[in-house]
Amino acid sequence: MPRYYVSLAALAAALIAASPAPKPEAADLNPDLKINEIQVLGTHNSYAMPVDKRLLAIVDPILGRVTTDLPNTLPPAQRALFREEHPNDVSISDGLSYLHPDLTTQLNEGMRSLEIDVNPDPEGGTFADPAGYRLLRAQGATGLLPFNARAMAAPGYKVLHIPDIDFRSHCQPLKQCLAQVRDWSDAHPGHVPLFLVLEAKSSDLPLLPGPTHTVPFTPALFDALDAEIVAVLSRRRLITPDDVRGSHSTLNAAIRAGGWPSLHAARGKIVILMITANGEESTRGYLAGHPSLKGRMAFLRAEPGEDHAAFLMFDNALLRQAQIRDYVRQGYIVRTRSDIEAYEAKTNDLRRANAAFASGAQIVSTDFEHPGNAFGTRYVVRLPGGGVARRNPLLEMPKR
Repeated sequence: MPRYYVSLAALAAALIAASPAPKPEAADLNPDLKINEIQVLGTHNSYAMPVDKRLLAIVDPILGRVTTDLPNTLPPAQRALFREEHPNDVSISDGLSYLHPDLTTQLNEGMRSLEIDVNPDPEGGTFADPAGYRLLRAQGATGLLPFNARAMAAPGYKVLHIPDIDFRSHCQPLKQCLAQVRDWSDAHPGHVPLFLVLEAKSSDLPLLPGPTHTVPFTPALFDALDAEIVAVLSRRRLITPDDVRGSHSTLNAAIRAGGWPSLHAARGKIVILMITANGEESTRGYLAGHPSLKGRMAFLRAEPGEDHAAFLMFDNALLRQAQIRDYVRQGYIVRTRSDIEAYEAKTNDLRRANAAFASGAQIVSTDFEHPGNAFGTRYVVRLPGGGVARRNPLLEMPKR
């Protein structure tokens, strides 16, 4: 090699060695803050792609007004919770009027929480032939918005919102979504911890002829889901219930005693938060053989005070703001929403977003992280102060 090439290479190496290390994101945050003492913005149904409008036109009159008609089929307790978490009287087409870019783009733009709906499909093919598209094709429709039918045909956990209707995803199957998160994490060492919300779904919605029948989650399917999470993300990247529980007898005791790790220790890590769509039955399935979530990879949505309770979800911050503040001060991590079923975007109403941020909930999820929406309003949600994370506002407020 000519001598001047060696000299240039040596000079380049010296310059690199002398360059200061890049600052980590949110470098102004005290590294001793616990991860329950920060607040981040995330997206709801982060994987979702638009539903074909011709399909929405069929479904709208069938479903009627979501919060007035659909809950009537539920038991009283579930009906009350549904109406709390879905408080706006909207059509399904309005409720699905949001648009997210792919997961990598969202992470690049500062989202530090993503939500992914997980549907078991151990044999493959359960969701490969959606009834909605069959009906449209029977009516002569062509040029339907594409989805990954090949991935849907193979065995594995699938990512979709509503079978037969809202089944298009930026990533399919779940392994691909997790791999995109992993690859982004690898490319951004020292990132603020990511809160990855997985909603375990298996609810039939037999609205159309020949509907899809889903596969219920079982303890074995939850075991397989945990194994897939570890296989793609790796155990070293995760903050798990076992990590937080430490020597405490229960996870709930640990988080009440300040057991969450520091921001410094959690940089580059991922926290999995599990929602079970089928309520108590699915909750028991994830807890079966894992008291206080021992050995599990995810923090399961719980009721305050339960042995495994560390993660709570109160999506209606306008109704629950005071309770959210109380639970955050007790040590829980809480997810809430800034907008629900796109109603706030349609009416250009930031009251729910303002209540969500002021509540101190560590994770605020939105469907409108970008300017511009289907309703032509100026509604957009950003983390107050900018950046990817901020000190939890409750730390600045006196306790009552």
